[in-house]
Amino acid sequence: MIMKTDQLHYNILYSCNEALKRGKEQFVQEHSLSCLLSGEIEFYTTHGTLRVKAPSMGFAKRNQLVKSLKMPGPNGEACKAINIWLTQESLKRYSIENDIKATGIYQGAPMINLHDTFIKGYFDSLIPYFDNPKQLTKNLSILKTNEAIALLLRHDSNLKNILFDFNEPHKIDLEAYMNEHYKFNVPLKQFAKLTGRSLATFKRDFKKIYNTPPQKWLLNKRLQEAHFLITERKQKPSETYVEVGFENLSHFSSAFKNMYGYNPSSARVA
Repeated sequence: MIMKTDQLHYNILYSCNEALKRGKEQFVQEHSLSCLLSGEIEFYTTHGTLRVKAPSMGFAKRNQLVKSLKMPGPNGEACKAINIWLTQESLKRYSIENDIKATGIYQGAPMINLHDTFIKGYFDSLIPYFDNPKQLTKNLSILKTNEAIALLLRHDSNLKNILFDFNEPHKIDLEAYMNEHYKFNVPLKQFAKLTGRSLATFKRDFKKIYNTPPQKWLLNKRLQEAHFLITERKQKPSETYVEVGFENLSHFSSAFKNMYGYNPSSARVA
């Protein structure tokens, strides 16, 4: 039986959550291969909401913003998952050792559901290590990472165009991107990277477009969306603050009152 604690072994993570838990990490920095052993997870992206129920497996592309909500299963079983982070270092090493390179541009979805007997067997082979953590050494984690890459390529050889694309994001339309992603509570340096800019260039371009610093624009934009959700959709403030990108309810309530002159709870009953 898998231990009921979170465990991180180099780039391999086992997580277990007995109750509802919102994911803290919203910036997917590396490609990942995941298996949901039990429970359910909702992923929120700009492409929509994806609800995943165990047992299931999937692949997530790097350099994207995602919110997640982990939930127990229908019978109360904990949400348990295994994630393998496929770092750029490990993928570059694999590319050189096996002489495999990207031959085109990946055009598929940023999150892929996987139905593959061999990948399922791969995750089954990892389970004993979480009952005996000391057995998962660095050398073994490298071998298991290489095995994960090989199995993904076996599943779909076209995945080489995403796994071995080592280019950083190109400079894109900043206004369109921010209007689509402002609800994600990530540092400005991540917004800068995802729009293909240095932090200094990001701030300079932002000021040209909006004539205001990005932090102020983000705060106002999130509060405007929160006001709409509370007054028009009648959402509770406790349901709204995380959705629009705030970390805690007290900060949200204070900022809301400073902008509108009344508390979020008062806006809902108005």
